[in-house]
Amino acid sequence: MDELLDAIAALVALVPSEKLSAIAARARRTEADNAAAVLSSVVGTPTATAVVEQLAIAWQNTKVGPDELASMLIAAGYVYKNLASKQSVELVWTGPTTPFVSARRTEQALLQVINAARKNLFITSFVAYDISNIVSALKAASERNVSIAMLLESSQGHGGSINIDVIGRMRTLIPVARLYAWRDKVGEYADGRVHAKVAVADDHCCFITSANLTGHAMEKNMEAGVLITGGHMPKLLRDHLCSLIDTKIIELV
Repeated sequence: MDELLDAIAALVALVPSEKLSAIAARARRTEADNAAAVLSSVVGTPTATAVVEQLAIAWQNTKVGPDELASMLIAAGYVYKNLASKQSVELVWTGPTTPFVSARRTEQALLQVINAARKNLFITSFVAYDISNIVSALKAASERNVSIAMLLESSQGHGGSINIDVIGRMRTLIPVARLYAWRDKVGEYADGRVHAKVAVADDHCCFITSANLTGHAMEKNMEAGVLITGGHMPKLLRDHLCSLIDTKIIELV
């Protein structure tokens, strides 16, 4: 049965809902022994054909009837579509690209999160400089009364590890932002650094990336990340960041 369930999962993730409905309809009118030939004619690509054939092979190894298989396909398709409408995950990449994989650029993804914010925005980064487009978007967010919080690495003069005061610079650029630092690094976290790079808006959209808030990271470096819209992950990430404040692990500067 697990083999059949895996085949159904692969099929619903590959073919559009109307194709899946057509396959289910045909499944009701055929038997497992003839399924490979009958069901494969519904799809038109070699990849989809191979997945349908795998489904037919798995079906033959079970006692599932035609009506039961059709119902399983329809139910799986409904659940997959419903989940997809609630959460989307996109690959984000800066640097050399290939013609084989489509991905959003780092700056585009970060701007989308900032521009999506209507109530609150939380951004973390190790360093921040040479990001005029990002600063402009943050200023626009403040003008529409978005509450902006940022966690950045402190300078060496303030107990951190970098030789520039990015917190002071950001205070000048975005005066309304609440700026946080991780200063009380004790025990196993002694000499630790703020190396997380995330942005989350309104518990609905978040960006998790390797990229710092720098011009090179936005345009030239090889950076990777994921942009998540909907689902529980954005809220979970924001809750964690807010908990760092509530427990005084990070402090307002």
